[in-house]
Amino acid sequence: MVSARANTKNRLLAALQPRDFALLSAGFETVTLKTGDVLFRPGENVECVHFPEPGTIAALVLDLRDGAISEAAMVGQEGALGGIVSEGDKPAFATGVVQIGGGAQRLSIELFDRAKARSPAMRDHFARYADCLLAQVLQSTACNAVHDLDARLARWLLTLRDRLESDEIGVTQDFIAQMLGVHRPYATRIIGDLERTGAIRRGRANVTVVDVRRLELQACECYGYLRRHFERLLPGVYPG
Repeated sequence: MVSARANTKNRLLAALQPRDFALLSAGFETVTLKTGDVLFRPGENVECVHFPEPGTIAALVLDLRDGAISEAAMVGQEGALGGIVSEGDKPAFATGVVQIGGGAQRLSIELFDRAKARSPAMRDHFARYADCLLAQVLQSTACNAVHDLDARLARWLLTLRDRLESDEIGVTQDFIAQMLGVHRPYATRIIGDLERTGAIRRGRANVTVVDVRRLELQACECYGYLRRHFERLLPGVYPG
């Protein structure tokens, strides 16, 4: 279970030992992120770490030459975005963007790195999360290369549902197509196919998960792999 002693809604922070959380707490700034906010762009120095709170979703996305984008990793209340894998305010490779707006805790990279330098346990904690984030990027790359869109869509919806802890997912079909890197007509057809299985119900600007088990059966094995990897490295941090 995530420790209740840490006064934060972000599960990665809440899992810190109280003495480690105290090294960070004075530097937190509570912010409200809006859908579409760009936290950093490729080539920019990453100066802050954002820790999303429940209901807030951000992502690492890659900008492709033809104008399309591809999601590499999704981050919600279980994680953090910015300066996690690298040390210090090094230039970003991907774009950090807010997919679903909401609350977050923001911390300067300078304070974050100073605190890690003082605590081996904190360094290990965030190194474990960095491994989970890297695993998600690698799994996403493999998934996009070899799995059919229906399985990828089911995996993506399950991942989003976990982080939101809700069956109601406020995303449009345009947004789904963009995140999966396909044209909207193709995405719309696949969403319709998934709806006909009874796993989901689509609305004008949302998707409702009707039957989680059916959706899991439609998803590729990437979903289960990543959940299990997260649980091995950071027990109790992943929602659900």
